[in-house]
Amino acid sequence: MKTGRTLVELAQEIERQASAKKDMIVDTRQLGMIADGPNGIALTVAQPDGVDSYPLTQHGLRQVGTHTGIPAAYIDRMAEKQPQLLATNVKTWFDAEPQRRMVRTLDGRARAFLSDRYQRIDNVDVANAVIPALSVVPGLQFRSTEITPNRLYIKAVTTEVQAEIKSRRVGDFVRAGVMISNSEVGSGAIAISPFMEFLVCTNGMVMDRGKFRRNHVGGSQVIEGVYEVLSDEALRADDNATLLKVRDVVAGALDRIAFQASIDAIQETVERRVEGNPVKAVEVLGRTVGLLKGEQTSVLRHLIEGGDLSQYGLMNAVTRASADVEDYDRATELEAMGGRVVSLAPAQWREIAQAA
Repeated sequence: MKTGRTLVELAQEIERQASAKKDMIVDTRQLGMIADGPNGIALTVAQPDGVDSYPLTQHGLRQVGTHTGIPAAYIDRMAEKQPQLLATNVKTWFDAEPQRRMVRTLDGRARAFLSDRYQRIDNVDVANAVIPALSVVPGLQFRSTEITPNRLYIKAVTTEVQAEIKSRRVGDFVRAGVMISNSEVGSGAIAISPFMEFLVCTNGMVMDRGKFRRNHVGGSQVIEGVYEVLSDEALRADDNATLLKVRDVVAGALDRIAFQASIDAIQETVERRVEGNPVKAVEVLGRTVGLLKGEQTSVLRHLIEGGDLSQYGLMNAVTRASADVEDYDRATELEAMGGRVVSLAPAQWREIAQAA
């Protein structure tokens, strides 16, 4: 598994971002778009005393495209080759179908273009809620933490809750853990998922069962003109209720009974063999869980190197392949795909196992 930042480095970056970000709710008729030279495409905001300009991240640009009905591939093409056409298209729809939108900025860049109903539950609040709750868990270790442009991740395990998988590997122990993730830019809900670490290979796996999710959806904020969203008490009531729930779920996420249920499900995969062609099996698996072509190659290599042609072996190959991916977000997605290999429906597994 990728280790990401140390806990101290994570805390420092979260605090830095908390002081460097600014949010606005603005009518789209006050927005525009320009080609900003080396900074790419920028979103403009008309203020009473002038026009502010915020270079758009690709994520923010794609959200503008979704809002205006411009497909991602086309908005990327216009941004690269016809920025003025893009600006004209976007401004036309901003004016023709006016709405209030939340624009989230960080370090002077527009990183998100969201509904005015978006409920801000920010990384600093999530970290302040969950890290103290985790720190009192006996035997807890923070195994991997990271903050990417789109998401926050905290992955932790406890040495006090572990079990052995009876597989072809000697001493195949697994530790119970939890993953907390959050997005400030509309890239996903705040989520708490069971997490497991396989000690033989230090692979991590995210399980679907027992997952807690809370979408960033609140009430519409009534404003006129451009309005900088402040961290006032009026916006904190709903946030605090959600964060208290998150804290409680984290405290119970390392429950031994729930962990044993996951271990039982994994144990059942040990005896399910790949009966057909391993290459074809990985191709079918890739279509089923969403592996890219290059990732399928990596999974096949690890499957062969592991020498375990079973559903359990495939699970381990997928989680091991996550370490080959540079992007932390995508690596975590592969860890979750490993969890989905465990929970494949019988018909799905037969299609994979018998692929020829």
